[in-house]
Amino acid sequence: MKKVIITAALTGSVPPKNRFPQLPVTVDEIIEDALRCYDAGAAIVHIHVRDKITGFSGHDEGQFRAINEGIKTRCPDVIVQLSGGGRFELDDYLRNSSLRCHPEMATWTPGSVGFPTGAYISMTEFYTEQARYMFEHNIKPEIECFDTHMVNNAIKLHKKGLLKAPLYFDFVMGVENAQVPTIHQLSYLLSMLPESSEWNIAGVGPNQVSTILWGMGSGGHVRVGMEDNQFLYKGVEGNNPKFVERVVRIAKEVGREVASCEDARAILGLPSRKKKK
Repeated sequence: MKKVIITAALTGSVPPKNRFPQLPVTVDEIIEDALRCYDAGAAIVHIHVRDKITGFSGHDEGQFRAINEGIKTRCPDVIVQLSGGGRFELDDYLRNSSLRCHPEMATWTPGSVGFPTGAYISMTEFYTEQARYMFEHNIKPEIECFDTHMVNNAIKLHKKGLLKAPLYFDFVMGVENAQVPTIHQLSYLLSMLPESSEWNIAGVGPNQVSTILWGMGSGGHVRVGMEDNQFLYKGVEGNNPKFVERVVRIAKEVGREVASCEDARAILGLPSRKKKK
């Protein structure tokens, strides 16, 4: 069975620092946590930034750039994946702040979804222009799918030549009002994928361990981290390196070798970072 790519989603937009002290929110904290997750076995680190005043979702280009460059300076191997999303009523310029940093990867959401606290709006024109920009600047999209229509929307743009193969889907499961976290839903999503696609699964909250097992058993890749879940066990708070370490243990138990950063690059069609002799 193919090697499993581990993505560590470090921060997200919602979990509060005052409730979870081990959550990284500053530039320096995020860089340090990314490196610890890399040491634990993650090949990809998924990055959000926080507003310095509110402490919640931010879109400051300077922070994105400092984190991207800081991680790559200290650890050129790890794949930095900046968040290309934007909650609710942000203007397009702010929502594209991470893409202007030209990371190796960024998340891309081809469609809208109703979150419990408001609608995440991604209109056809907006996500199409994002796809075009990412294509032109060699930014690999991780296609974030909160429901099945987003898979179809991505396939349409792939047929139009705006997405390069292999397509890389991220099935986010367990968000209230979005797709349900069941093996039946995962099976249906997998039936929709074009040949040669790669996929990742991200379980939110208490669904994280079950989705890890589904992903491992079905030949997919997995995402964990404090963005999606803050507890290792009921009542026991975790941190990002510990979440990665748990995936590594599960991978060993089910016979999946953990992908190195170089392995992940080969799987996803990203340029090698090996130095030529």
